[in-house]
Amino acid sequence: MIYLDNAATSFPKPESVYQAMDHFARHSLANPGRSGHRMALASERILDDTRHLLNTLFQGESPDRWVFTLNCTDALNMAIKGLVNSGDHVITSDLEHNSVSRPLRALEKLGQIRLTRVESHDGYLNPEEVVAAITPETRLVVLTHAANVLGTVQPIEPIAHAVRAAGGFMLLDAAQSAGVIDINLSRLPIDMLAFPGHKALYGPTGTGALYVGPRVSLRPWREGGTGGDSSTETQPDTMPYKLEGGTPNVLGLAGLKAGLEWVLQRGVEASRIHEVQLLQTVVDWVSDHSDLWGIAGAWDPARHVGALSLRPPQGLAPSELGAILDTSFAIAIRPGLHCAPYIHKRLGSFPDGLLRISPGPFNTESDIDTFLSALSDITDSLI
Repeated sequence: MIYLDNAATSFPKPESVYQAMDHFARHSLANPGRSGHRMALASERILDDTRHLLNTLFQGESPDRWVFTLNCTDALNMAIKGLVNSGDHVITSDLEHNSVSRPLRALEKLGQIRLTRVESHDGYLNPEEVVAAITPETRLVVLTHAANVLGTVQPIEPIAHAVRAAGGFMLLDAAQSAGVIDINLSRLPIDMLAFPGHKALYGPTGTGALYVGPRVSLRPWREGGTGGDSSTETQPDTMPYKLEGGTPNVLGLAGLKAGLEWVLQRGVEASRIHEVQLLQTVVDWVSDHSDLWGIAGAWDPARHVGALSLRPPQGLAPSELGAILDTSFAIAIRPGLHCAPYIHKRLGSFPDGLLRISPGPFNTESDIDTFLSALSDITDSLI
């Protein structure tokens, strides 16, 4: 199988991730506990070490500001529902994944918030338009860092400065950027950062994190055991345990720890550069076949991550193309709406969607050549 669906979940993982999880599962997999037996202490060390690595990679204020989550969806819901109050104004965009759009729309339909959705232009937000939407009632601005459908990297810094100056809070969805774009929380004035562990941080599914900056106090939406404080009647207020009720996915975090070490050793930009170079071959091919194929959004390699959506020839449904690539050519891509219906409506690709290709660090030019050859074979036979 040629796997080109890394924007959904990276595959394969670095070998060190598999080895770390196997060793931990066989020797140390227990419930974390700061005053327990040696296996419990080993599990606790995994949590501590992973928090330190996250803080090193993203230059957060301190390791205890990092909350482990089930995935990026979990982190975003935790941030949104833990912060906004009835009557608040929230700003977002048409580029967002349903992990942002659905909880915000649900709150809007309940009459709890007023929501502004800023439109993008060729896959990019205009910072001035986002800033112009800020009002005295704006409590939260939630934006994607890199659009999951188009791969376009958004100009977050000027927006973040404006939100901070206005007294609001900013939540950044880094699902497609964490691990491939330098995010320095000591310089970028955002308040919360959400991302999964299973994409460009090369951990397993079921892992993720939310950075909660010092300006923010979130209401916990999951309450229970914390492994350290069992005496209080309600969830302890100490971070990160305030937001981490229940047994964490320690095995998954052992894999995430190894993935973070791999990213730190390799360098954050290395994978993005490699993936964008592979996508340039696709862009060039589409340019040569522009009578049939097209690219959604603007292509700017300097402001792009490794995801690109193609407009297929008239009469060929993306779902049909995806099935043919899978069954006849053993190539995995992602057709459809990519859990982001607003941008597809903006692009005119709703409801069928597009054909998204997202290479990873282990893909090669040969993989891309095989993919493009397959597209040529399919279109020659069906058109």
